[in-house]
Amino acid sequence: MPRAVREQQMMDAAVRIFGQRGFRAASMDEIAELAGVSKPLVYLYLNSKDELFSACIRREANALVAAVRAGVEPGQAADRQLWEGLRAFFTHTARNPDGWAVLYRQARTHGEPFAGEVYVMREEIVAFVTGLIGAAAREVHHDPALADRDVAGLAQALVGAAESLAGWANETPGVSAKEAAATLMNFSWAGLENLMNGRPWLPPGQSGGPA
Repeated sequence: MPRAVREQQMMDAAVRIFGQRGFRAASMDEIAELAGVSKPLVYLYLNSKDELFSACIRREANALVAAVRAGVEPGQAADRQLWEGLRAFFTHTARNPDGWAVLYRQARTHGEPFAGEVYVMREEIVAFVTGLIGAAAREVHHDPALADRDVAGLAQALVGAAESLAGWANETPGVSAKEAAATLMNFSWAGLENLMNGRPWLPPGQSGGPA
């Protein structure tokens, strides 16, 4: 069997074990057994448990980013692009619950270099969402009312909400990817649309805000 294929089999097994048992509790013996190879072969290909975990994080992160990007068709209306991006995100995380557990729960809680790998992925998704929100603002008016800082803050909030909702959806029976995406779309789009049309919510006491 070609090395690349064998290596992917090992990583498939590792993602499943890491996702279900956690990084600390997972053993190389379990991973090797699930992959159908010897433990020395796992070490030969992937060097150590830490390096194997890092490789799994990078693979799952790249797959998630690629899925979100592929889900958005350029040229569509702003709300349609955001909807398709969210649906692609939740579809991928629902189909790959162990991979999402590795990214969202395991990698973030075990320090560097694992948290850094996830940070790179998250920043790429945030940058992509920032572009979508910025494009939506330009679609509404040629001189966007949204400042760059506002757009960046909205993107961070939206990605954070999506991450939390994906964890909930994967643990709640009967919640589909489409339902999760619609939940977040309903939560976010009305506010985004108002903001882009010059109708922002303002704090009490500020001109235009509630008394």
